[in-house]
Amino acid sequence: MAGLKVMFMSLLLFQEEAAGQWDFIGLWRKMSWGARGVVILLFIMSAWSIGVMIDRWIAFSAARKQSRLFAPAVAGALKDGKIEEAIAIAEQNKRSHLAKVVTAGLQEFQAHQVSSEIPGEEIEASKRALERAAAIVNAELKRGVLGLATIGSTAPFVGLFGTVLGIINAFRKIEEMKTTGLTAVAGGIAEALVTTAVGLFVAVPAVWVYNYFTGKIEHFDVEMSNSSSELIDYFIKRRQRERR
Repeated sequence: MAGLKVMFMSLLLFQEEAAGQWDFIGLWRKMSWGARGVVILLFIMSAWSIGVMIDRWIAFSAARKQSRLFAPAVAGALKDGKIEEAIAIAEQNKRSHLAKVVTAGLQEFQAHQVSSEIPGEEIEASKRALERAAAIVNAELKRGVLGLATIGSTAPFVGLFGTVLGIINAFRKIEEMKTTGLTAVAGGIAEALVTTAVGLFVAVPAVWVYNYFTGKIEHFDVEMSNSSSELIDYFIKRRQRERR
């Protein structure tokens, strides 16, 4: 019980002595330039990650919305054998990941149909075009997302570096004031805690959103793969009907 009382009294004393140091402006003024640099760097990382989150959210939402409109429309056009119309529908939904892939396959198939240079290679050429388009779209979807993983994994260590600087500052104050009282170390401890908290504040949302976006991209990849397979099947059936 005596130990708990001492700890409680120490916390109260620390709160009273450091009461004027816990507002943001006061903390900022008491920080060393090294700790300030850490906080500025963390806020830059946070701003960049928020920009990526907004950009990818808009891109993914548009891709999902346009794909829902594109899929039934292009399926109806292909069912009627209207490749030109299917390509036109795809060009009207340029933000759809499915439209980008399907367009590449349709254009390649159509180009080989009107050309006699490589007879019988329409399907293979279309398949290669679909694979190239899917790889390009996948890279576009991932733009900036890997940076979120980097920020999520490094921000805590950047904050930890600020923590080390805060502890060093606390020991420097002890040396200057020739005392080990809480007043001497309050500024350094506050500095260390702030940089640690900011590092976690930047890292946690970045990791969460990275995992969420990674799941979305994997789902888009599955959709593109399925659409490519269905389009190749359509080309094969169309070629078989033309040979009869």
